[in-house]
Parts: sequence; C-alpha cells; structure tokens
Amino acid sequence: MPTLLVVDDEPSILHFFRRAFPEPDVTLRTATTAAEGVEKVTKDRPDVVILDINLPDASGLETFRRIREIDPKVPVIFITGHGTTATAIEAMRLGAYEYLLKPLELDQLTDLVERAFEISRLMRVPAVISEGGEAKEDSDALLGRCPAMQEVYKAIGRVAPQDVTVLILGESGTGKELVARAIYHYSNRAKGPFLAINCAAIPETLLESELFGHEKGAFTGADRKRIGKFEQCHGGTLFLDEIGDMTPLTQTKILRVLQGQQFERVGGNEAIKADVRVITATNRDLEKMVAEGTFRGDLYYRLNVYTIKLPALRERGDDLPLLAGHLVRRFSRELKKDVRGIAPEAMEFLRSYP
Repeated sequence: MPTLLVVDDEPSILHFFRRAFPEPDVTLRTATTAAEGVEKVTKDRPDVVILDINLPDASGLETFRRIREIDPKVPVIFITGHGTTATAIEAMRLGAYEYLLKPLELDQLTDLVERAFEISRLMRVPAVISEGGEAKEDSDALLGRCPAMQEVYKAIGRVAPQDVTVLILGESGTGKELVARAIYHYSNRAKGPFLAINCAAIPETLLESELFGHEKGAFTGADRKRIGKFEQCHGGTLFLDEIGDMTPLTQTKILRVLQGQQFERVGGNEAIKADVRVITATNRDLEKMVAEGTFRGDLYYRLNVYTIKLPALRERGDDLPLLAGHLVRRFSRELKKDVRGIAPEAMEFLRSYP
C-alpha cells in the first residue's frame, strides 16, 4: 500500500487526513514539525508528502528543499492559507507537485493525492526490459522475444542516453507508456521528475493551462497563478500521450517550446526556459493527419526526431503465451488465487483471435 506523510502542526488537519485516508488502503505517517517530517522522509521513504507552509520550526520552502535533497522524486503537495500562496507557487516552480488552500475539500484532496501516488509510482517503479517470462514484483516489464520486440529494445537502448525528442507509435494497449518510462529510467535524466499527460483526456481550454500554467485572472475561473507541467518538469522528462488528439492551437504552442526551449504562461508575457525532454505517443496516423491538414507538419518533424513503432499483439507470434503466463502469475498473486496456467484449448482460442 502507498505511504502518505502529512507534516502539519494542527491536530484538526491530522485528524482530517486520518479520516480521509484510512488504513489499510493507505499507510499514513504524521509529523508536527519540519525536523520530524524530514526525519520521517529519510526513514519511511513515503510515496507522497503533504507539507504545511507554516511550521513552528522552519519555513515551508526550506523544508521542501531539505526533502528534495533526501528524495528528489517524491511528490510534495503544499497546504496553505490564502495569505501564503506565494510561497506555495514558488515551491511549485521549484518542483513541488501542487498546493491546496485551506479549508481542505475532501473530494479535491483525495483526487489529487491519488494522482500524486500514480506519478510517484511511475517515477519509482522501473520499466525494465525482460526477455524472460517472469518480471520482478517491484518493476513493470516489457516482455517479448519476437524479432519486432527485439528491435524495440534496441531502439530504447540507442535513444535513452540521447537527449532528443522521441515519438512512440502503436495501437492502444501495445505498451507506449511502458516504453516512455523505460526511456526515462535508462536515460541521463532518471534522477529528475517524470510527468505524464494524456492529451485526449483533458479539454482544450484546460490542457494549455495544464502544460504551460496561467497567471491569475488569465481567464474566467483563474483565481490564482498556476505552474504548468513544463515548468514543474524542469530537468526531467515529460510524456505527452495521445499527441494526435491535440488541437491546432496547442500544437502551435508545443512547437514553440520545442523550437526555442521556452514558453509563456497563459495570460503572461514572461519567457520561461524549459529544460525538459519530451516523449510523445499516439495511436493515430500522424503522416495521414499532416496530409489532411489536421496536424502541423512542422510539429510532426520536430516530434519525429526518433520514432519507435510498437507491434500489435497479433504481430508478435509466440509472445502470446509469454505475456499470458506473466499476467496469470501477476493476478494470481494480487487476487490470492492459485491459478498456475492456461488450458491448451484456451491458449489456442487466444492465438486464433485477431
């Protein structure tokens, strides 16, 4: 179960978190001072940290910096009163995950913490290449022995150490996110952050703000400044999934970032530098979209510096028993079932399925 550390000196806040995140779903740790919080980060290595801006023995920013020195990958969520949001915004600029205003709203809090747990897992759980049928329990494995997958492994090995943009192509379910994470884990940026955005899952009006941030008052509902993923991910890797679903306006802004390594927040005019490696993925035919005028040709060529094409399962031959066996073992452990294999007739049915 994921571990959540809450650093706050208000008993009512700690009580609120105990009710919001009951065990055994989440292992909750608490601290009432900065010193105690830093000690528990060192000892417990939590998956996510909730940090109050105002602590009795140290400032929020100072505490955040100490936590980052111990564990640069742990997502830190600040909780703050209205009068101290400037500090939280500065912390986000330095790499904090998000901040929440007091009084806390349960639905908003639980959703944000769940997303932070997932980001933490993506950064901590290595995506490894395993040619055998069994993967380590503490890793997500790319499995396969077929020639097409061997080419994928070689491509990951070639491009991971190079600080270039990568485009991953493949049908839904072929493992594009796993490949992106493998590139990240084998790269020179593996100690930096890894953030993932599904471009198809966020409305156009919100996607631009999610990527680049916005200034207070930039649009209706922008009641506070927001730091976007490009700024948060400084020194790390940003994975843009379903890039083919991005609107022309956002395509233009992504192109500017890739060309000039800088951007502006929505409603702002300050140029912000972006030292971010971009990995993109899509299940759509971008060349066809360029020909039809629905995807920018100049952006496509910027994304297409290095392309990895993932084969569909029907193209992977004898990898099917390997993958099925791995999944049977994995879910037998998770569901506490004694399932040891797949009947020959069931495997034959799977083989014949298109």
